Amino acid sequence: MPTKTLHIATADGQADALVAFPDYGARYPGVLMYADGFGIRPVVREMARELARHGYYVLVPNYFYRHGPAPVIELPEHIGEDARPAVFAQLMPLIEAHLADERVPGDADAYLRFLTAQPEVGAGPVAVTGYCIGGLLALRTAAAHPGQVAAVAGFHCPVVADGPDGLHRLLSKITGQVHLGHAEGDLTPEALGELNHALQAAGLDYTSEIYPGTVHGFTMSDTDAFDPAGLQRHWDRLLALLDRILANG
Repeated sequence: MPTKTLHIATADGQADALVAFPDYGARYPGVLMYADGFGIRPVVREMARELARHGYYVLVPNYFYRHGPAPVIELPEHIGEDARPAVFAQLMPLIEAHLADERVPGDADAYLRFLTAQPEVGAGPVAVTGYCIGGLLALRTAAAHPGQVAAVAGFHCPVVADGPDGLHRLLSKITGQVHLGHAEGDLTPEALGELNHALQAAGLDYTSEIYPGTVHGFTMSDTDAFDPAGLQRHWDRLLALLDRILANG
């Protein structure tokens, strides 16, 4: 299963990125994957490889590239509770600045142009998936490119937008099918109901559910939040979505 580190030309320079794809000499549906706030590292590389094994060309950009190549900060092999405060002290300013940066939508344009131009990627729509902050970036990318993104998934991601009408504005621009897999600790049943109402009001074909027994970050095996059952549920939901929309679309 080939993996490569490539560079994507953006308006502000070069974004390093991980790609993974099958090596069968064919063309594959494209998937843009946004990592969680810890960024590209071995566990994300393996997740990209696992998705690629199912017949997809997977592009994982380092969206913090303005601060350096991935990983932008030194990470321990296991991000346990003892390490999290120091790690987050370095990462949170980057995350907050990134979410507010007006240049970020242009990055998504560059990522999608790069993805669809690769010789291993087939013609047709693409999917976007992401984790934590990456899930929010996936939703924003889908909203900005409704004619191109046919499916979007987010896992343990904060579905937030500015102002009282921000969530409606965000969701109403999405046309692809949506799956959101929430950690049990991230949303109350009432908050889930409000989110699902907003998804329904936007006219989306969606699934949105709390994964039982999980906490924020449950897909990431290099953290204390990791939940094997939650990770498998994530794969079951994600692959079903992609296979339905891209593989058979």
